[in-house]
Amino acid sequence: MSGVNKVILLGKLGQDPEIRHLESSRNVVRFSLATSETYKKKDGERVTKTEWHNVVLWSPLAEIAEKYLKKGNPVYIEGKLTMRSYDDKEGNKRYVTEVVGRELTLIGGKPKEEAQEATPVPTEEVSDLPF
Repeated sequence: MSGVNKVILLGKLGQDPEIRHLESSRNVVRFSLATSETYKKKDGERVTKTEWHNVVLWSPLAEIAEKYLKKGNPVYIEGKLTMRSYDDKEGNKRYVTEVVGRELTLIGGKPKEEAQEATPVPTEEVSDLPF
């Protein structure tokens, strides 16, 4: 039996995308994405909880993100959850959980005076490249 690994996020960028140009002529972009939910406690107090997600996009989505996404922009991402580890400069093992995006939809791309609508971005299958 095979499993399903699918993540859907709708949130706002916490930073401008950081792009890296790899020797293989592929590009990778990374950014943080904030998702928030609001709920009421038993006493009626409204509470907003924000979660931060590390998002990774590979070419061709990396180039689209670099060109159109900025800190604070809303965006819709579909992808998969991945975990990896690395050794830092001091030799300590570090663990990172990331969402590798396979689909990207730009939200609210038109000026405020015009009606806002989502702009879907066509995607191609993204291979599982090592980080």
